[in-house]
Amino acid sequence: MTDPLILAVPKGRILEEALPLLAAVGIVPEPAFSDEGSRALRFRTNTPAVDLIRVRAFDVATFVAHGAAQLGIVGSDVLAEFEYSELYAPVDLGIGHCRISVAEPAGLAEHDDPRGWSHVRVATKYPHVTRQHFARRGVQAECVKLNGAMELAPVLGLAPRIVDLVSSGRTLKENGLVEVEVIAEVSSRLVANRAAFKTRPDVVPLVDAFRRAVMEKTAC
Repeated sequence: MTDPLILAVPKGRILEEALPLLAAVGIVPEPAFSDEGSRALRFRTNTPAVDLIRVRAFDVATFVAHGAAQLGIVGSDVLAEFEYSELYAPVDLGIGHCRISVAEPAGLAEHDDPRGWSHVRVATKYPHVTRQHFARRGVQAECVKLNGAMELAPVLGLAPRIVDLVSSGRTLKENGLVEVEVIAEVSSRLVANRAAFKTRPDVVPLVDAFRRAVMEKTAC
């Protein structure tokens, strides 16, 4: 008997948007999945052929790349940061829309011109994406790695600028920051482990089911 296919899903906002897609492909998590008091990380579904694991967004790519999960749902920001060769991203799910942007204090932005930068010090959880972006412009980027509370970096003098995900821009505004550059638009993708995609017969049909669900949603 084949072990259940493991689908890694991220905690937070993307998961809320992903649940209707999961339902559209016939995957309904067990009740414990919605129990906020549960500490479980692996969950059964209505089909014995599929289990879910719920992990941090950045960890979804790692679990799938290393074969601990066969499929996952992850933002294109994470894929760009890690560039795992073991990952195949066959479906843009059309959810989790946001952008990776450079932001700085509003007072600085009033007299700042990004076109004149030659060196920047940036707080970010995307050092690879950040360095690549600025290198293409011939700008040296000194990155301070943070995993959260990015908006505090300029306020407390850690770094004058940040690179972070932006959706509505409300968090930036409430912390006195403004966007000055958009590095990339972001959406969530269905990713597959390349080896599993070739060797497990249950992976391709599920990928196709997600593709159909996205096409039907787009057509509505």
